[in-house]
Amino acid sequence: MGNRGMEELIPLVNKLQDAFSSIGQSCHLDLPQIAVVGGQSAGKSSVLENFVGRDFLPRGSGIVTRRPLILQLIFSKTEYAEFLHCKSKKFTDFDEVRQEIEAETDRVTGTNKGISPVPINLRVYSPHVLNLTLIDLPGITKVPVGDQPQDIEYQIKEMILQFISRESSLILAVTPANMDLANSDALKMAKEVDPQGLRTIGVITKLDLMDEGTDARDVLENKLLPLRRGYIGVVNRSQKDIDGKKDIRAALAAERKFFLSHPAYRHMADRMGTPHLQKVLNQQLTNHIRETLPSLRSKLQSQLLSLEKEVEEYKNFRPDDPTRKTKALLQMVQQFGVDFEKRIEGSGDQVDTLELSGGARINRIFHERFPFELVKMEFDEKDLRREISYAIKNIHGVRTGLFTPDLAFEAIVKKQVVKLKEPCLKCVDLVIQELINTVRQCTSKLGSYPRLREETERIVTTHIREREGKTKDQILLLIDIELSYINTNHEDFIGFANAQQRNTQTNKKRAIPNQVIRRGWLTINNISIMKGGSKEYWFVLTAESLSWYKDEEEKEKKYMLPLDNLKIRDVEKGFMSNKHVFAIFNTEQRNVYKDLRQIELACDSQEDVDSWKASFLRAGVYPEKDQTENEDGAQENTFSMDPQLERQVETIRNLVDSYVGIINKSIRDLMPKTIMHLMINNTKDFIHSELLAYLYSSADQNSLMEESADQAQRRDDMLRMYHALKEALNIIGDISTSTVSTPVPPPVDDTWLQTSSGHSPPPQRRPPSAILPPGRPPAVRGPTPGPPLIPIPAGVPPFVAPPIPSRPGPQNIFAANNDPFPGPPQIPSRPARIPPGIPPGVPSRRPPAAPNRPTIIRPAEPSLLD
Repeated sequence: MGNRGMEELIPLVNKLQDAFSSIGQSCHLDLPQIAVVGGQSAGKSSVLENFVGRDFLPRGSGIVTRRPLILQLIFSKTEYAEFLHCKSKKFTDFDEVRQEIEAETDRVTGTNKGISPVPINLRVYSPHVLNLTLIDLPGITKVPVGDQPQDIEYQIKEMILQFISRESSLILAVTPANMDLANSDALKMAKEVDPQGLRTIGVITKLDLMDEGTDARDVLENKLLPLRRGYIGVVNRSQKDIDGKKDIRAALAAERKFFLSHPAYRHMADRMGTPHLQKVLNQQLTNHIRETLPSLRSKLQSQLLSLEKEVEEYKNFRPDDPTRKTKALLQMVQQFGVDFEKRIEGSGDQVDTLELSGGARINRIFHERFPFELVKMEFDEKDLRREISYAIKNIHGVRTGLFTPDLAFEAIVKKQVVKLKEPCLKCVDLVIQELINTVRQCTSKLGSYPRLREETERIVTTHIREREGKTKDQILLLIDIELSYINTNHEDFIGFANAQQRNTQTNKKRAIPNQVIRRGWLTINNISIMKGGSKEYWFVLTAESLSWYKDEEEKEKKYMLPLDNLKIRDVEKGFMSNKHVFAIFNTEQRNVYKDLRQIELACDSQEDVDSWKASFLRAGVYPEKDQTENEDGAQENTFSMDPQLERQVETIRNLVDSYVGIINKSIRDLMPKTIMHLMINNTKDFIHSELLAYLYSSADQNSLMEESADQAQRRDDMLRMYHALKEALNIIGDISTSTVSTPVPPPVDDTWLQTSSGHSPPPQRRPPSAILPPGRPPAVRGPTPGPPLIPIPAGVPPFVAPPIPSRPGPQNIFAANNDPFPGPPQIPSRPARIPPGIPPGVPSRRPPAAPNRPTIIRPAEPSLLD
């Protein structure tokens, strides 16, 4: 076969692929594509055929490859080919593959030289290939023939650029030796997409077809138009050889013989030919694999580390051992109790940093949601006054009362205390929901045993529901106790005399004016689109005002809004928005901020909205009443009171306000205590002391500790993955130690490619002795103008006066010891090579010398190599 160089990597890569496929993962080596670029009939398809070692591509003169052929080589024990457009058919005869490529090309492009960018996908399975992608591209052409469009050159170049622009593609820039290198479109296109020359290799074909007396030695020694990775010469089979079915092995032997016997190439024969090109390509693939390995290794090691702890439990695992089941059951129930307590009481380990959970959420219910529900129940002033006046009148009956009746105060207070039942019961429901969620989170660790998890959840949840009834009864009892006796001797109660004195004072209770109630980020949702739509600000709420700043440093104040006459209303969440919104507006129909009647404030969650609303309520900003209540309130305007009644209403109003404040304070204090004692602490005790007994009574131990099928599968997968990861790491260790890689060659001066981008300059080829490798004496010649030629030692910058600008000195090409394409062998005391004289009338292949420089004529003298 013609791909010996590739075979070195096949065993290692395939061992790695097998190790990964055993754990159901793919090995992300992503080997590069190899794209062959060149002019028409430059020999691109022949180079590809030599890689595969099979004769299967269409051949002939003119444009033969008229559609891109994406050739995927896949390692397999059997050898066959299949096309993407006819997957069901397997081709074992490669002559049929060629016929199918020709037929598929004609089907899309027609038979008259048309082209198409639609690729043909061919897969070749073989034991002699590495998993690679090779791309045979149409040759670059200038003039349309047959059915080809007028912009054929542009179309082909665009098609080629699609494939060679990928960073992971290697570019083989193919140029025939019987064409001038300075006119090479392949090199020019490679330079466009790979300016550093890191993935471009120059390939010179048809060396055997050069005119007699001419050679490509300067090009192959990387002197004429230097490339970073140099040039490799190949000799492909001629059309006559192909027609005569010349074997690829025989062709490779003939190529080797050509390089060894040709006087211009024999000194570098070991760096020429298809086997060497494959070796260089193999080195590129090895380098690519080595670059990919560090990230792959670190990924495998982190996976291995995360598995080791769990695998430790499974190494000596015996599923039917009863002692193991008993131990596991006790450990799991105990761990469940510890987890539940930690989530409720809080703990330094296993802290959830993403959201509130367990005890923190219950704390929020106790100190934000419950007070919010209490304040939300705050009575409307007009409604309360109307109720008090009706109560006074109804108590007096037909008589005209002279004094303020105590019974009116008691009736109104009891009515307000009864309203506390609803928020108290709602608080219990919220806490129960959080407790059940906490139980579910804690049982997630029992997922390996579904029956045990199910039973644990059921038993604990049932117990919580039982405690719910007792807790609610106790809370209702607390409220009934408050109703049973109105204690007007309470030390915080203002009393009758103080209530009358306060008649002239304002009824609106406020906190200390400068007290900050809340700080935090809010988004103003309805700023005009011209100013950027919604914007986030740092808000500070005090007892008197709401201010917002640019940031939390509170240096740049944007606005301060007094809280007088403000109320809150709910706003529906926008269709495209995931934020929760509420609005602040002025009850007297005034603009709140600039030209806005209301400002919409947005939070990330409904909990934040509720928390901000509770803060506004503490500052005296209440929610908007429903429309029906407002209509009822309108009737009150028609209700008139005489001055005496008005004074009595005001007195009772102050007494009610004082007493309800005492009750609220008492309930806010007792509610969390009652719930904690009767529900939360009781549930913790139940889990620690009684859960295990309930579990044993509900089912036998074997059924409880029956492992789920998923868990058994997971255990097997984990052990298999663990061993496969270890094996893959060992294989990677083998690759790193047994594979020798070559550093990237040093950059060369390739400005010639840039100058040829506009128009190609006249080709400039110097005689071989004009630039000499170190150690070779200068040629004997006649006088030349300018300074004498002095050999330049390595490491010294070249003398740039005599040579053409941008031509590098010899040390730039051969100085690096690690260059994969070293210079020619240096033989001391070897005379200069002087080519034989060229008889007159025979056209020389050498182009004219550079302008402003005399042509050097060498004396005719026989060569020692000849």
